[in-house]
Amino acid sequence: MNKLPKKERYKKMYEAILTLETLEEAMNFFDDLCTVTELGAMEQRYQVAECLDRGMIYNDILGETGASSATISRVNRSLQYGKGGYEVVFRRLEDSAEN
Repeated sequence: MNKLPKKERYKKMYEAILTLETLEEAMNFFDDLCTVTELGAMEQRYQVAECLDRGMIYNDILGETGASSATISRVNRSLQYGKGGYEVVFRRLEDSAEN
């Protein structure tokens, strides 16, 4: 069975994100880019990642975020076996809070 080649990422979108300078600019851009549902899902996954990074257990995360166990598990896999994107952001936010 032949699989279609994976579509290359549209890098210009990520470059556009890097041009944003303020929280308000970022929020406005993502409000324009995403539906309310898409934004809610991304925000929830990020919140779950923060909870997991703090060592919270699934039941407590479920209560705090309303995320399903499948979402919590998916985010946990990303934290454990992903490309380190969450860790970079967490570290940089921590560093900026200390300064």
